[in-house]
Amino acid sequence: MKKIIRRNRKGFTLLELMIVIVILGLLATIIMPKILNRPEQARYTKAMVEIKNIESALALFKTDTGRFPTTSEGLLALVSNSGNIKNYNSDGYLDNVPLDPWGNPYIYICPSVHGKYYDLESYGKDGENGGTDFNADIESWNLDQSTAF
Repeated sequence: MKKIIRRNRKGFTLLELMIVIVILGLLATIIMPKILNRPEQARYTKAMVEIKNIESALALFKTDTGRFPTTSEGLLALVSNSGNIKNYNSDGYLDNVPLDPWGNPYIYICPSVHGKYYDLESYGKDGENGGTDFNADIESWNLDQSTAF
């Protein structure tokens, strides 16, 4: 009588792994150059998204307190109550105040010089007021008209 040996087949064969590696390699050669050539565009878009997120936190702050933080309170008022803000949400409105993608703080001014209630901006890649292309300022009051490169 022959003994039948059954093997539990677990895992992948070398051939299957090689096919997956080849497919991933092909995808990487097609996609990676497109991604790697756009880091500044990604930073610029990230700054626009962060400004929108900060604007949402500012709106929640105003809903609870009836006002926007002053320039002297700054964006830190969205993280913790300095002790004198009535109806402040005890959890805060942001976990922390982000730096822009180039490592600079966002500029916050209230009351506004350019917009309706406050000004919120990043000076862009060069960290200086003004500029063009990726050095251009990203401004809350012009954000809807901004174009991502």
